[in-house]
Amino acid sequence: MSSRRSLLVVSVAGLAIYALFFASSYDQRLLTLSGVYVILVLGYQFIFGHAGALSLAQGAFFGVGAYTTGILGSQFGTEFLLTFPLSVAMATIVAVLISIPILRLQSHYFALATLALSQLLLLIAVNWEPVTGGANGLSGVPPVTLLDWKLSRGLPLLAFVWTIAGLAMLLAHFQISAARKAAFTVLRETPLAAAAFGIDASMLRFRAFLLSAAFGGAAGALFVHTNRVVSPETLGFGVMITCLTMTVVGGRFGLVGAVIGALLLTHLPEWFRGLDEYYLVVVGILLLATVIFAPNGIEGLIPAAKTARTNRASTSIGVGKTNTTDRTRDLIASNLSKRYGGVQALDSVSLHLRPGDIVGVIGPNGAGKTTLANVLSGSASSDAGSVMLGGRDITTYPPHKIARLGLTRTFQTPQLPDNLSVQDIIEIAQSELPAYNTLAALQQFGLLAYAGMPCGTIAHGIRRRVEICRAVATLPSILILDEPGAGLSSDEQSEIGTLCTALAETGLGILLIDHNVEFMRTLVTRMICMESGRIIADGTAAETLANPNVRDAYFGMTGL
Repeated sequence: MSSRRSLLVVSVAGLAIYALFFASSYDQRLLTLSGVYVILVLGYQFIFGHAGALSLAQGAFFGVGAYTTGILGSQFGTEFLLTFPLSVAMATIVAVLISIPILRLQSHYFALATLALSQLLLLIAVNWEPVTGGANGLSGVPPVTLLDWKLSRGLPLLAFVWTIAGLAMLLAHFQISAARKAAFTVLRETPLAAAAFGIDASMLRFRAFLLSAAFGGAAGALFVHTNRVVSPETLGFGVMITCLTMTVVGGRFGLVGAVIGALLLTHLPEWFRGLDEYYLVVVGILLLATVIFAPNGIEGLIPAAKTARTNRASTSIGVGKTNTTDRTRDLIASNLSKRYGGVQALDSVSLHLRPGDIVGVIGPNGAGKTTLANVLSGSASSDAGSVMLGGRDITTYPPHKIARLGLTRTFQTPQLPDNLSVQDIIEIAQSELPAYNTLAALQQFGLLAYAGMPCGTIAHGIRRRVEICRAVATLPSILILDEPGAGLSSDEQSEIGTLCTALAETGLGILLIDHNVEFMRTLVTRMICMESGRIIADGTAAETLANPNVRDAYFGMTGL
């Protein structure tokens, strides 16, 4: 058993002994509230921890769950077996309704939008007095009743809340499988490359947002049954700050972190009661110290278990051998145009990439080379024109779907999460395949010796090779390489060139974008030169490099 799981088991056992034999009725109430906050934090870990989005709506979902239970329980006498699932459902429905506009936003815009939701719901709660009780709230919320069993405060309610918290922990554990956790890591640390892995980033964030809402609604319902009253404070910003602090201090990613954060922050006011108003200063110092010295929370200081790595197969294959893929599909781009403000990045660009071709693209900075890669791969939408892959129009397809259909890419700067190992990267890339062979892919690119090394610790040249391996591991028919030779030594560039030639011999079509003409000269079957968003030359390498327009635009001279 890992250190973290052992600590979780020991902690729960210790809490049980304390609650049964040593805790006063007030202490039992604090432990009950701790269980409620464990559920709230578990939900927040989905969106804030795994998805990496600073949502300030968790307090709003908590309040929606609280008011659903409070209104139904106090005004209609509805019992727990109905109010609890309705509280979860109402919070989830609110999340669904706001997800379409809000989840499109990034960084501080997303945070501000979710904060606005909380403030809007707070205004509704205060001003809709006939339903919500206004500023005074609603009292008379009945206790938890299961059939004929009414749970009184103290040990019965404490045991019930922590039972629900335990079930929530199990649900959270199964929702974040190893594969999904790795996908979240890619989304969080290298969002630009998520689609190239075939990861549907929008669906991942949507899933995390709904789970955070569902857990928040459940926590709010249990909170109201614990206090027997609901008021606008449940929608106040204080709940959100408490949740955020618990998550940061305890840990953003794990079950142990949720328990530590909830227990610690629930009991801190009691431990520092004598400090009066200076209590918040202590909390601020604790939060600051955690961010500086334990950025992954207290849980991050606990050693994690080393998971045994397994490979799907141990057979050795050489460069150029593949599993199953259709490498007979052409890529045809017709009259692509793209404008950014006053800059015409692409101007009626057309190209035809056949199986086995290595088409080089050169041009000065700002010529539109990377924009072309972005439009072809779906990272950017074109203003006009079309992209066909194997006779299928993929012009409006999202980038993750284009990657799954067989057109993938690399980036100017390798997009590899530092904390994931080389083997993790290839496993994520191949996870959508019906049968994959990670070991074979690593061996194909000479990466077996680096399989267990975190990507943040390997040299730049190896990172380039890992990224190309990641792209090829998805078994594409078309591969776009954006400056794969940048920053490499001549020997490393030669290795990349050998890989490209071998891959093209299998029928893989390669669009190779690079500034290094010598690297491209003997490698490509055709060479395109771009200037100001237009193709000014298209032919063999010798023909393109001899073109006067190319020499003038790219080299700034009339002769080589």
